[in-house]
Amino acid sequence: MSNELIISATQNGCRIALLKDKQLVEFHEDEGGNKFVVGDIYLGTVKKVVQGLNAAFIDIGYEKDAFLHYLDLGPKFNSLQKFTKLVKAKKITGGRLEKFQIEKDIDKHGKIGQQLSKGQLIPVQVVKEPISTKGPRLSCELSIAGRYLVLVPFGNGVNVSKRISSSEERKRLQRLIQSIKPENFGVIIRTVAEGKEVAELDKDLRNLVKTWDEGVARLVEGNPRDKMIGELSKTSSVLRDVLNESFDNVHVDDKKIFEEVKGYIHNIAPEKEKIVKLYSGKAKIFEHYGIEKQIKSAFGQTVSLRGGGYLIIEHTEALHVIDVNSGNKSNREENQETTAVSVNIEAAKEVARQLRLRDMGGIIVVDFIDMRSADNKRVIYNAMKEAMELDRAKHTVLPLSKFGLMQITRERVRPQMNIVTKEVCPTCNGTGSIVASILITDQIEQHLDHLLIKQNESDLVLALHPFLYAYYTKGIISKRVKFFFKYKKWLTLVKDSSLGITEFHFLNKDGEEIEVGNKSTPTVIIEEE
Repeated sequence: MSNELIISATQNGCRIALLKDKQLVEFHEDEGGNKFVVGDIYLGTVKKVVQGLNAAFIDIGYEKDAFLHYLDLGPKFNSLQKFTKLVKAKKITGGRLEKFQIEKDIDKHGKIGQQLSKGQLIPVQVVKEPISTKGPRLSCELSIAGRYLVLVPFGNGVNVSKRISSSEERKRLQRLIQSIKPENFGVIIRTVAEGKEVAELDKDLRNLVKTWDEGVARLVEGNPRDKMIGELSKTSSVLRDVLNESFDNVHVDDKKIFEEVKGYIHNIAPEKEKIVKLYSGKAKIFEHYGIEKQIKSAFGQTVSLRGGGYLIIEHTEALHVIDVNSGNKSNREENQETTAVSVNIEAAKEVARQLRLRDMGGIIVVDFIDMRSADNKRVIYNAMKEAMELDRAKHTVLPLSKFGLMQITRERVRPQMNIVTKEVCPTCNGTGSIVASILITDQIEQHLDHLLIKQNESDLVLALHPFLYAYYTKGIISKRVKFFFKYKKWLTLVKDSSLGITEFHFLNKDGEEIEVGNKSTPTVIIEEE
């Protein structure tokens, strides 16, 4: 299986496409200077404490105050508050916690008013980006993510990703990290750390501690709303999360981004630096790798399946609904049950891809084609779980209900990716009405007769849609040849794909348009014969 990352520079940032076996599975748009992304740590100010919600609203510089629930304060909130006060008073000058006295955990059933008051300064981390009308969601359980590890200040435990199944490997990693981690820091070991040597893990840990130290240094003179620690750029964070041994190439079409990506990979995985390549082709990079077409076909309301079925994807404020349809697949199988199983298995794989591609979160309801057999329903459930295994977002998949519905919950931390794939019809300009297309050839020939006979035009040029061009030029004795026999004058035809099927333009020998009564836009000559 080939894994490739394609990065295309834009005016405000870049577009990032992750391909698996040439198929688009993730798409991101990184706008330069984008604020309030997941992972950013700010110095916030408490604006309002709401006892009824057991939560507070925090000002971190967004147009709407961010939301902080009591449960998101974290058990070590007292330690964080004490540390913040000591740093602001310049009694602590660095981020090291060896001599820092960790405070007692807060009561998990406590009230927000016991911990926060209006005007209080607290470091907070964005855990959910602004979505729709809501501001960011925050947490005071600070963490800094690296390639192999996640550093948790004021913690002390070492936790291993559940996806590392080997008990021996889990114990090895726990012992190793416990021996090298700084005092009063907790560590979460990520899945990609499996099988890694101590030198690689130690380097990653040192980088995370350095990031924490730099953030604390900013806190000393920091003002409310200041960013203490910023998450990596979208490009670097995608690389951090997906880069592994199976990664083949990273193609970039911009010199500056190329150097940034190469430098980042040199820091985290020097042996993979050679996979970064600067694209210099004439065609746009997304066109060259067929990504633009895949984006147009994948982000519409209707998504086709390879076997003939299709999905209908609808979005509401509360949830997302995906309807599975058999399409022309129903004509190929032996019976209805076989058709349903075949389409549903294919649909399960495409639904999993669509969730990643569009970054759909919250509740997703999938209406599969009805199946009678309980075994077949189990097959679809297992197929969906397997297809979702590659998804980095937290998710839960439930078995099919008796109505044939599957419920999926997927972590929603940023706005859903939404790309408009519909275009204004060039023929009707969005009105929904056109001249009866069957009459268009009659109109052309009436105008042609008028221009050649009554106005005695010569060296006439007709610009028209490629379909009409083919209609007039194909065949041993084409329509155009018949015009020559009839009028004893040669008609030059020009293909213009910017015209609608019912649009055409007559031009004189100087290239000037001849008014014949049909309303249309000025022509652009693409090919002349």
